[in-house]
Amino acid sequence: MYVADGYGNARVAKFDKDGKFVKSWGSRGDAQGQFNTVHGIAVDAQGNVYVADSGNKRIQVFDRDGNFKTYILNVGSPSGICITPGEHQYLYSSNSNPPEDIDANGEIYKLELTGQIVGKFGRAGKVPKEFGTVNAIDCRNENELYVGEIANWRVQKLTLHP
Repeated sequence: MYVADGYGNARVAKFDKDGKFVKSWGSRGDAQGQFNTVHGIAVDAQGNVYVADSGNKRIQVFDRDGNFKTYILNVGSPSGICITPGEHQYLYSSNSNPPEDIDANGEIYKLELTGQIVGKFGRAGKVPKEFGTVNAIDCRNENELYVGEIANWRVQKLTLHP
């Protein structure tokens, strides 16, 4: 289990299945392996750990032991992220509109695990399918998401049509 310890410590903490602390990695900064605001974490079928660092406007990818692998830089200020289950996995990432940047678009990106964008939807707002500071995304499958928003105080269930 991985925990985003980003607002106070700029790190990722790893725990075993019994809740025992195993290790942590990261520090404050913008170099590889460093974070500004660790927010969302998702793990793919191979055990790679995707870490949304909204303050540095990137997603960093690590192996299960915390060794840096790559960046994904093309998704605005990622906050909530999730990876779909199944044979072909996708990464969903919110380009959240934090309070200090009310002009951010607020969309959600659908990406290959390589970082290639295959689609996006939504915008900042208050009506259904618009988003107000997305804090979390849960991927039930490629076409069903639950999106938790801070500014709108709600969770939206979205059914996407390919």
